[in-house]
Amino acid sequence: MIKAFSSEVDPGSRDENASKKASWAAEITEDGFLGGQLRLRQPRSGHRVGHDAILLAAATPARSGDRVVDLGAGVGAAGLAVARRVGGIDLVLVEIDPALAELARNNAIANAIKADVIVLDVEAGASAFDDAGLAPDSADVVLMNPPFNDSTRHRASPDGVRERAHVATATTLAAWVHAARRILRSNGQLAMIWRADGIAEVLAVLDRGFGSLEILPVHGEAASPAIRILVRATKGGRAPTRLHAALLLNEATAVPNKWVEEILAGKGELPLARR
Repeated sequence: MIKAFSSEVDPGSRDENASKKASWAAEITEDGFLGGQLRLRQPRSGHRVGHDAILLAAATPARSGDRVVDLGAGVGAAGLAVARRVGGIDLVLVEIDPALAELARNNAIANAIKADVIVLDVEAGASAFDDAGLAPDSADVVLMNPPFNDSTRHRASPDGVRERAHVATATTLAAWVHAARRILRSNGQLAMIWRADGIAEVLAVLDRGFGSLEILPVHGEAASPAIRILVRATKGGRAPTRLHAALLLNEATAVPNKWVEEILAGKGELPLARR
């Protein structure tokens, strides 16, 4: 039902609202990604778009015509980066924070990318997803960058949005994977990024309903342990798990890896993206 409101606005209220909007605008930056192919407006402080989102996008196995759902989309970085690489996808951006969802909506428009933006908690029940147009077995591809920092080892941030975007609870991973499994069609593809030291948790959760796993470890440099894992999984897949050669962000000389630089510049994709 549409409710009607009076058009009379108190002048003082109008000034206050204008001041709030101006203050919010001052806290927003516009930044280039994919070598300038993607322009994103995002909050100046709090959760900022970084390498994780762009690497996730480059690992997402989308094809033209696929319905691609980005869970926890933030300002839309990963999903929009996929759409920039793969034309003709039906993109859905799901974000719990209304302000970030509005930025995602505006970012899609500014980049001339068609996308549906839904304000929804990924951990909500099936009925909430149905109401939002995300029925079971309705997506071909899901990508997600869930909050993955361990709350017992992570210093709490005074910024609530940043805290929610970074810190996982004991049920976060299972709940997000369950949501992805529910909306994916049979043989649908899940792409995700997680802490490398949480690989056992990832494998355990994906064992329920997913198979044909492909795992790409990401290292800051060759001499250091992996810091991230990129994972691709197939709903109902039965193929053996494959562990890909490590992706090094920097060479032994501390020089940025040229392949990674190309990926970040939007000039390539990662092995997990190939189907």
